[in-house]
Amino acid sequence: MKLLKLVPDDTNIDFVAWRKWAFGLTLALSIIAISLVGLRGLNMGVDFVGGLSIEERFPTPPSLDRVREVVDAQGVGQAALQQSSDQRTVTIRLPVQNSADEGATNAVVRKVESALAREFPGATFSRYSTVGGKVSDELRWKGGMAVFFAILGIALFAIFRFEWQFGVSTVVAIVHDLLMTLGFFALMRNYFEVDLNTVAAVLTIIGYSINDKIVIDDRIRENMRRYRKMEMREIINLSVNETLPRTVMTSLTILLALGALLLLGGHVLRGFTAAMILGIVVGTYSSIYVSSSLLITLGLRAEPNREKPGTLDKRRVPDAERIVPRER
Repeated sequence: MKLLKLVPDDTNIDFVAWRKWAFGLTLALSIIAISLVGLRGLNMGVDFVGGLSIEERFPTPPSLDRVREVVDAQGVGQAALQQSSDQRTVTIRLPVQNSADEGATNAVVRKVESALAREFPGATFSRYSTVGGKVSDELRWKGGMAVFFAILGIALFAIFRFEWQFGVSTVVAIVHDLLMTLGFFALMRNYFEVDLNTVAAVLTIIGYSINDKIVIDDRIRENMRRYRKMEMREIINLSVNETLPRTVMTSLTILLALGALLLLGGHVLRGFTAAMILGIVVGTYSSIYVSSSLLITLGLRAEPNREKPGTLDKRRVPDAERIVPRER
């Protein structure tokens, strides 16, 4: 049985030749992402801002203005609405209730549910969640710290495992992946909210990105020792091309699983899955074009040959060219 090969064995793509274009694209996308986050902001979920979140599903796409009027008429506070991609599921976010009693919260939920059922026949209640203000502040702080320490730990590992250039290039690529994810959520804030699921997606993206980058970096260091007189540009192109089949197959299989999860996972996992898909695509791009090529800009050079002058380096001489002494 012939094995499936998406990338031919003799692939020889000059990735480094595109590094200036890649750096320019990376810088432009990062600026756009930061601008989107600054101008539009992120749609923080109940996990990070506190309050009561009610999810209601309607038989047909409702009018958000009418839904807001019905909810506001119940005297439970000003409602913030978010419509899902199918237009039939609406998330109703209410301010933190004055009473911490669970019975009072259930009463508010039943009140809103009954009012929507009367106004929109066939509307069904899906779920609700509530988070206090103090808890949401703690979750927001710990979520940010988790991402920060993940990036810091990865940078330190790359520095001690390889060279400082590898650590810097890895951090640049991961920060780029993170900015792309935040920019996407700022752009699609009307459809996706940032909650603990999003933090889990970001940490998973960081884990995938570092896995792909470490594989390529390890091959680069191996080839630096094997081909001591080869230019750094050629070493990086050789290393990326050697690991390209593995990178493409890994990314493709993960995207197939995420595609099924996006279609069948339901509304709750849609934001998590969308962030993961974007992160896999961006992470693969940054591993190939950004992280590896940045090593040249940072001044990484192949290790010099430490053999004594006149000593033959047998690792770089073909077997047919080695001198074999005659037997007497």
